[in-house]
Amino acid sequence: MRRTATALAATFRAAAAEVRANRAALVAQATVMGVNDIVWVVFWVLFFRRVGDVRGWDGDTIMILLAVITTSAGIALGVLANARQIGRMAVDGQLDAVLALPVPPLGHVLLRRIEAVNVGDLLFGPVLFVLLCSPTPARTGAFVFGVACASTLMTSFLVLTGSLAFFLGRNEGGELGFHAMLLLGAYPADVFAGAAKILLYTVVPAAFVSTVPSRLVGDFDVGQAAGLAAVAAAFAVAAWGTFTLGLRRYTSGSVWTRA
Repeated sequence: MRRTATALAATFRAAAAEVRANRAALVAQATVMGVNDIVWVVFWVLFFRRVGDVRGWDGDTIMILLAVITTSAGIALGVLANARQIGRMAVDGQLDAVLALPVPPLGHVLLRRIEAVNVGDLLFGPVLFVLLCSPTPARTGAFVFGVACASTLMTSFLVLTGSLAFFLGRNEGGELGFHAMLLLGAYPADVFAGAAKILLYTVVPAAFVSTVPSRLVGDFDVGQAAGLAAVAAAFAVAAWGTFTLGLRRYTSGSVWTRA
């Protein structure tokens, strides 16, 4: 266990070193993402100033939602960038080298690459929370808990949908899952109704990535927190199981490359 942890830590350090090697690019890409996030903040501020609250959501609560989802996306898409690439790697035969290493394949793949542009989200989210979300010790603890669950769920969902490529031989499912999660998670689930709202709590669990964690920051509830943690854990297990089964079906493309 200790050797595995040491090996995975070394993998992450190598990924971080690669990003730091080109600091100018890191700063530029992170800044671009930060500007994009600021545009979203301005949009929602102007929107709620004009229309007031919408189904219980106002300017203050939407800021919490944005802080949660940007931080979570920074972790899932920035720090664990390969979560989005599982399907492409499976289809293109880029997992050969990973299978030859004495480390858990999924852990190594997730920690192997950091996406510089999404590091901007990871930096922006906590700053937004501190500046505009009235942080207190209790709210900060709820924010950290919500982000941990949301980033776990987002990463797991991306791995799960990407791993379908092992069985389907195509990567469209992973890309559709990625875009659906980000698009739907950027809005409060309460603005949807009927089948669309059910979708947000089931097939594409975007509500658990943004809406539910942000509610916990404003009004922490033990039952909802336990439910959020259970959903995140369930998707993590499903993602690991699907990826593991997929590896057994994996047909090498004889493409030896670094994952």
